[in-house]
Amino acid sequence: MSKNGRRIRIFSALEVANICGVVNQTIINWIRNGYLKAFTTPGGQYRVYADDLSAFLDDRGMRTSGEILQLLVDEADWNAFLLVDADRDSNEILKQRLERNFPGFVLMQAFDGFEAGQKLTESKPGFIFLDKDLPGIDGVDLARKIKEDHNFGKPFIIMMGKDDQSREDSVATAWADACFNKPLDFDLVVQTVKNMEKQINTA
Repeated sequence: MSKNGRRIRIFSALEVANICGVVNQTIINWIRNGYLKAFTTPGGQYRVYADDLSAFLDDRGMRTSGEILQLLVDEADWNAFLLVDADRDSNEILKQRLERNFPGFVLMQAFDGFEAGQKLTESKPGFIFLDKDLPGIDGVDLARKIKEDHNFGKPFIIMMGKDDQSREDSVATAWADACFNKPLDFDLVVQTVKNMEKQINTA
């Protein structure tokens, strides 16, 4: 169990062998030779974390089916928001509005791309409010990286920014699940998140 209460996916050597299409002894050899990161149970059995297996497969360009990718995903925390906005006033106002409408949710704040990356990796929030005009990093590029990396658990991304119709269209169709111009229409934002919650509950 992870520190925030979500289940961590762990594979046995045999399960990894089945995923990779090799015999069990091959996996054991990979582990012993340091190619595949693993830990040992008190009973002497090898176990592999999903993140380590995913990195191993990616490093070697090994193809994986959609079913296997689903096994590797450490599901997002659907009771957590991450607010990524360098404007501290805007960030705090959004936090207050979400706290009011979603009691019991964990609300995390980041004020630059580096801090956002740390919290994404540590916590895997299910809902990410992302300013597309972050200093030092393109918010759209960050959204793309989040969506393309299944280790983040496929969160919803709500993009925020100034009115830029051409940019807005490209973001909406590619990487963001919803886009809002600033200043935010908070009633619409709240309703959008509630609609996203319904998608999770009916999946």
